[in-house]
Amino acid sequence: MMALEPLVLADPFPRGVGFYLVGGLLIGLGVSLIYLGTGIIAGASTFLESTLSYVSDVERFDQYEASRDWRVVFTVGIVAGAALYTLVIAGEAFVTEVQPWRLALGGVLIGMGTRLGKGCTSGHGICGIGSFSGTSFVNVATFMVVAIGTAMVVAALGVTP
Repeated sequence: MMALEPLVLADPFPRGVGFYLVGGLLIGLGVSLIYLGTGIIAGASTFLESTLSYVSDVERFDQYEASRDWRVVFTVGIVAGAALYTLVIAGEAFVTEVQPWRLALGGVLIGMGTRLGKGCTSGHGICGIGSFSGTSFVNVATFMVVAIGTAMVVAALGVTP
């Protein structure tokens, strides 16, 4: 239980709110532009299925053929934006101490969860809540409860990167 106290009492914005405010405004601008330009709610979890439509004849992926090009640009933009931020603003590349197998396992579990939940944090958390979707409110609440619970259990078990 002692491991949980610093987590709960920690300053939620140790670097100030400016970075989060600018990031939130840029994300809101990006998803608004995508919606206004395409009529499609932006979400990153559809990227894998839409990308598979380039190489697969599976009927499920056909629905993404019209939007797959901008989805690739959108996803590459997310990764490039994060890389640019760390190099220009932070002054160094982001490096994690988390083992590759944990990253891979986390990616697989997140991928499965987003398909089961019919969307990810960007689709439900940003666009869904922004459009007052009841499903998105339930999904985001579920994401948060599971994520906070998992983090607390992992911290209590003493797991480190």
